[in-house]
Amino acid sequence: MESLHPIAPQFVRHGQIGKPRRPVGDPVAPLKENTRFIPVPQPVPAHLNLPFDVVDPKSSAAAEKAGRLVFHAVGDIGGVNGTATEEAIATAMEEQIKSAPAGHVPAFSYILGDVIYYNGQSELYKTEFYEPYQYYPALVFAIPGNHDGDTQVRKGDPPDKEPSLAGFFDNFCDSQPQYVTPYRMSMTQPYVYWTLEAPFVNIIGLYSNVEGSLDARGRNEQQQFLVTQLSSAPKDKKVIVTVHHPSFSLDIPHGGAPDILNALDRAFSKSGRYADAVLSGHVHNYQRFSRNVNGRAVPYVVAGAGGYANDTKSLHKLQKEIQALPKSKLPYQTTHADVKLEAFNDAEPGFLRLTVDAKHITIEYFLVPFDGSPVQPFDSVIV
Repeated sequence: MESLHPIAPQFVRHGQIGKPRRPVGDPVAPLKENTRFIPVPQPVPAHLNLPFDVVDPKSSAAAEKAGRLVFHAVGDIGGVNGTATEEAIATAMEEQIKSAPAGHVPAFSYILGDVIYYNGQSELYKTEFYEPYQYYPALVFAIPGNHDGDTQVRKGDPPDKEPSLAGFFDNFCDSQPQYVTPYRMSMTQPYVYWTLEAPFVNIIGLYSNVEGSLDARGRNEQQQFLVTQLSSAPKDKKVIVTVHHPSFSLDIPHGGAPDILNALDRAFSKSGRYADAVLSGHVHNYQRFSRNVNGRAVPYVVAGAGGYANDTKSLHKLQKEIQALPKSKLPYQTTHADVKLEAFNDAEPGFLRLTVDAKHITIEYFLVPFDGSPVQPFDSVIV
């Protein structure tokens, strides 16, 4: 029987209507039913480890002699909206290298994804990476972010002419180092997920694809890589895991990536080795969480204010109730019993400096204010 009140086509609702807001204090977004995953177009090589003493023997020997390794880390640097903020951060890191006393000189910078916006195009590396970092006097390593691998960011956006991650492979996973510009060569990282074997620490870098997952549904290649790297890491070295999408975030637009949180937890459990720290980007601000793991506090750090967001309004804001918290009310207990928010800044850009020795990891965050005022130490923790 026909309906007496047929629904006009313009009033038919298709699919989900709106995104549900997370409860206040919930640092993990709901699991998505539909996620986009773009397979990595190049095959996995036989070797995924890169010893630091091979690519920079002088800096590696200096770190061994000093008894510590110092390096920078920052995410979401791509300067498609203008490179002034990105350049200010690169300059601030450069000044730390020049002014550091012997034995404390940062040996490299490590980009936590989203080197280039919006689609990681090769033609944009000159303006968005090489020129802003032309004076940085050390190596720059990286993992890719969603914008480095995506080929069609918005509906109606014409697909790129080059395959996913083409620019990243050309500039960070080159088979032979070559001068891309007169002042910086391409890097020879083995793949988009890989391990840097450095003095005192192994840094396991992951690729969380375009929507925050290690592997396509039903596959586990990168998951198994992570388990293998955790299991084989020397017991006398620290382990840092880097992945673009964070496990935890109290920002309004994103939240933590549940697939990444679950993937890391499965790997930690299966390998019997928990990371000493987890570093991420993606969210354009700074947040430091502590997670209670068998009685020790493991830092999960978000450092995605590396230059793409070029004014205060462009930074991702935390949930309003969290923004209003005075510093005296930190740490803030999240809805996850084992996770606390220890520090945050969603008003100014900045970068990390890490110092690793045989016993500790010291993580420091520095603000590079938009108004050009001096660089400011903002937060630090010793693990």
